[in-house]
Amino acid sequence: MPNLAIVGYGKMGRLIEQLAPEYGFTVTARVDVDRDESLQGADAAVEFSVPSSVVGNVARIAELGIPMVVGTTGWLEHLEEVKAIVAKNNSALVWSPNFSVGMNIFSRLVAEAARLFQNEKEYGAWAWEIHHSTKKDAPSGSLLKLVERMHASGFSRPIDASSNRAGAHPGTHEIGFDSSADTITLRHTARSREGFARGALKAAQWIIGRKGCFEFSDVLFGG
Repeated sequence: MPNLAIVGYGKMGRLIEQLAPEYGFTVTARVDVDRDESLQGADAAVEFSVPSSVVGNVARIAELGIPMVVGTTGWLEHLEEVKAIVAKNNSALVWSPNFSVGMNIFSRLVAEAARLFQNEKEYGAWAWEIHHSTKKDAPSGSLLKLVERMHASGFSRPIDASSNRAGAHPGTHEIGFDSSADTITLRHTARSREGFARGALKAAQWIIGRKGCFEFSDVLFGG
């Protein structure tokens, strides 16, 4: 069984440890602010920490030659720096603003809808999300990625984006297209963190033996 290191041992880290045996992993290291077990001997690492720690964590893991999955959100302004670190160390990384399999399929559906609506000038669009009150970034990285994909698919008109933070909500993302004649709404609702943990473990299985930087869509759908 391959060895797995968990960097960031909060709620997500503990859930990943719980599910890891289903994906053939033995958890051999847990790293957090109050514990620092050795990463030596890990075949893959999963990182769910805080945005300010991502670059340092990636550097530490990459220097050891351990392929990694980064599930932390809110750090993408450092993406090019992270890619450079991975390339310098000839390591491997999978990143995504959202490791839910369902959310990644939803993203493809949104992109296709945006393509179909691109020339229908009477339709405006909105993007909205809600998450638990402790989520750091707003709007979420997932919502920003959805808007980016809509524009890349040819929808050139403005897309009004908004977000809410309340309670313990695990996450809902909604995309809508509206005209005077009708409304079409696409929505993805996460019921728990389990989908994110399972996606991250799926990515950890996939990244072993590879080199370079990848998105979770590469894991699910190919490059």
